[in-house]
Amino acid sequence: MNGSSHAPGFTEDVELAGHIIDSLLLPKVLDEITGLGGDYRSQEIRIGHARRDPSYVRLTVSAPTEEILERILTAIGQHGAMPVQHQDVRIELADIEGAFPEGFYATTNEPTEIRLGGHWIKVERQEMDCGIAVDRTQNRAWCVAMADVKPGDPIIIGRIGTRVFPVGRDREGGHSFGFMNSTVSSEKPKNLTVREIAEAMRRAAEGNGRILVVAGPAVVHTGSRELLSWLIRRGYVDVLFAGNALATHDIEQSFYGTSLGISMESGGGSEEGHEHHLRTINRIRRIGSIRQAVEQKVLNNGIMHDCIVNNVPYVLAGSIRDDGPLPDVITDSLVAQTRMRELVQGVTFCLMIATTLHSIAVGNMLPAWVKTVCVDINPATVTKLADRGTFQTIGLVTDVEPFLRILVQELGG
Repeated sequence: MNGSSHAPGFTEDVELAGHIIDSLLLPKVLDEITGLGGDYRSQEIRIGHARRDPSYVRLTVSAPTEEILERILTAIGQHGAMPVQHQDVRIELADIEGAFPEGFYATTNEPTEIRLGGHWIKVERQEMDCGIAVDRTQNRAWCVAMADVKPGDPIIIGRIGTRVFPVGRDREGGHSFGFMNSTVSSEKPKNLTVREIAEAMRRAAEGNGRILVVAGPAVVHTGSRELLSWLIRRGYVDVLFAGNALATHDIEQSFYGTSLGISMESGGGSEEGHEHHLRTINRIRRIGSIRQAVEQKVLNNGIMHDCIVNNVPYVLAGSIRDDGPLPDVITDSLVAQTRMRELVQGVTFCLMIATTLHSIAVGNMLPAWVKTVCVDINPATVTKLADRGTFQTIGLVTDVEPFLRILVQELGG
């Protein structure tokens, strides 16, 4: 296994181990090397015979300049190719608030370790597009968002002393969902697909998993509110992320029987229905909060009611166009991010339903090992998730109501 015949002057030996053949990591590494202007020569190759057997490859990577070699090593490092000569990470103290030192290591959403004091330690709170902070006294490392950096924080610089473990396919099922082999499923039998999603949620609910649901107002608009409420009451939702609109129209339906002024019984408009969402927000603001409305028995049903009654934590993240908003909405986006980051810890399954912006935002916070399903009538939503790095997302292109109805049926509702 060799690259081209030219002999650049800068080289480094790297090794790649694990399920690098069936996960196509080795071809990706070789493509990165040649695509970035480098060359490679194989020094050692050991290919596993059985499905569970790992493989090992050692390559000499070369490039015409030191800068190109560094660029190649950084790129292939994201696929798990690590220099043979291990060194400790380089650390620099942050000098200003809300910014990393120049040359900081930018994280991915895949499992990462750093070498500190001659030992490899796992990076906690894994998240893409962050930096890595360290605590030498406790031998710990964790992802930190740019906005959360404080002066004096020890931050990792460069790729030296870091290694990534790319998430491969599920060894038991071949894929996170055996039936769905493509990123976006629009023409496959929906019932079978939803059955697999239901089984994954059942395993999470019955085991040590945590289920996060990210939902948009279409859940209410399409008459699916009771279906999501059923999931909450039966323990299939551990955390809910949404915006002002979902909560507002959910409560509007409780108060007026409408969503955006449209009757949820007849499907027709109602007199002065366009004011219902504003009157809903105003009533909750006068009471003080959604929880207080539940405790005072002003709000007696619906998604938000069931979250509070069943102690399901939620984050309502605001946007610039929100009416009101409801008093529970977090209008500072950085505060909302911090709260969301706290609640995604330990999540093992994420169901995103009809909300493009919230889905992309949450996808950026999820580690690569979290099974993620995105349900949307618009296939572009799933495509955008994948384009922004949430490659583990499986998309189901369908309307909200039939999906949730079949899902609830599969779960025994």
